Amino acid sequence: MAQSQTWQELVAEKKLRQQASIPKEWILTNLPSQSELNITEFPEACGLLSAKDIEITNTHVGGLLEKLASAQWSSMEVTTAFSKRAIIAHQLTNCLTEIFIDRALARASELDAHLKATGKVVGPLHGLPISLKDQISLKGIESTMGYVSWIGKYAERNAVLVDALEALGAVLYVKTNIPQTLMWPETFNHVFGRTVNPYNRSLTSGGSSGGEGALMALKGAPIGVGSDIGGSIRIPSAFCGTYGFRPSTGRVPYAGSVNSLEGQDSLPSVLGPLSNSIGGIKSFIQGVFSQSTWLRDPNVIRKKWDEDEYRLVEHGSGKKLCFAIIWNDGQVVPHPPIIRGLEIAKKALLAAGHKVIDWKPLNHTKINGTATAIFGAGSAMDFSTVIAETKEPYISSMALDQEDFFDEQPVTAAEISAYELWQVHKRKRDLRQEYLEYWLATASETGTGRPVDALISPVAAYTATPHGKNHSAHYTMIFNTLDYPALVIPVSKVDQVLDQKKPVHEFLSKEDQANYELYEPGSFKDAPISIQVVGRTHEDEAVIAMAEIVDAALKAQRSGLKHAL
Repeated sequence: MAQSQTWQELVAEKKLRQQASIPKEWILTNLPSQSELNITEFPEACGLLSAKDIEITNTHVGGLLEKLASAQWSSMEVTTAFSKRAIIAHQLTNCLTEIFIDRALARASELDAHLKATGKVVGPLHGLPISLKDQISLKGIESTMGYVSWIGKYAERNAVLVDALEALGAVLYVKTNIPQTLMWPETFNHVFGRTVNPYNRSLTSGGSSGGEGALMALKGAPIGVGSDIGGSIRIPSAFCGTYGFRPSTGRVPYAGSVNSLEGQDSLPSVLGPLSNSIGGIKSFIQGVFSQSTWLRDPNVIRKKWDEDEYRLVEHGSGKKLCFAIIWNDGQVVPHPPIIRGLEIAKKALLAAGHKVIDWKPLNHTKINGTATAIFGAGSAMDFSTVIAETKEPYISSMALDQEDFFDEQPVTAAEISAYELWQVHKRKRDLRQEYLEYWLATASETGTGRPVDALISPVAAYTATPHGKNHSAHYTMIFNTLDYPALVIPVSKVDQVLDQKKPVHEFLSKEDQANYELYEPGSFKDAPISIQVVGRTHEDEAVIAMAEIVDAALKAQRSGLKHAL
């Protein structure tokens, strides 16, 4: 990086390199106009994908792995199909950062040769393409993480997760877009620009794993990897209508990935999968847990996949579960589509023979306030230090008009002493203790002899919002602070008739009033509706199993409605 170059010149050069990494024959000249908002059907109609490409990219992970292992489909075929679809998705939503398809195809060829020569797969993810959020390091490839200052900094080694995925047989081929600093629930940065929502391009794809959400929604990857410190996997998953899983801290290796707020270990970010099926989530988690990554990342706990947990041995073997629904967090009442999504889930679970009760939130405002205090203790200095090298402006808003106007420096928070920060950490500890005891005490209410098996919660108080309007992560950050694993399930989409604005209610807060005033059904057209299934710390396998039960109930309900019609 030449010292005389401006940040704008660095960005221009980077964009040219990115464009050059796209195979020329995959650049489309028939893209829909910007006025066409829902472009989810375009990839299969654009003419670039063959009939086999479409069949491959519409196959869920289980089917893909079966056909790859039996050599019915080669890794070259599968990697090429998803690579083409990823490039289409990028041209529609601006979801990619690094594109290294030649490298991926060389890897796919090696895997095919291995299978042909030995008759055996390399591992349980043999030949499967997996996309990565930009911050996950691959040797020889940049991880700018949305910072101009990090352009030209090539990873000297793989992240531990990358080595684990390649040992499982995965093929890595693209990295996906994020916001500057990562600490936004939307996706926009100076280097790569804005990622939009495939269901309605006037809406955000969420963040910070917004590129992954958009890519997954357009079936440009069978599995993608995101990160989540306050909802950064779950928000894009919900906004883009995909499945996404925030594991407990210490289950998926993070070592070797770049990050914001490094050294802040009280509320660490975690890596986890996004997919278009829970089967994809399970395949990823089960595979990664099998890799003994605690031998390469000291922050990973020594715990492999627990089949008893997955079989819900401690939850009545899954026969009759008790779920508790969070209708609101005591601060903000969700929009009508979100309430309808919760009602759909409740009806489906009752029909499937499970029990559903209401959950009264405990100290959610205090818990989220504690997380904000921890993040804010050093974030301004962290961001300022990184952007100082190139003097790139700090992005102070995700609104559309901010693409031409930026603040020069982050807003500085009041500094606190180490002792004062310790008191915040102590408060977090005490709040987590109280919540655990509160959850366990529900054994007297469930009728099963057990505490509530899992919570069902909104992912946000709204579906995907217009750009710049997603100001809160309170419905997700709560579970980061408690360190509860949570899995997002798509339920429906905004319906202009069913999701009419409700009469004014007695507002719980100023934020509640602002949220109420934000909602107009027409502004949220086609936005996906999702829920999250939440369990207690390190019940990751159980949460996946219970999410499968919820998902199956929802699908059975939809199937029943179709038959009735």
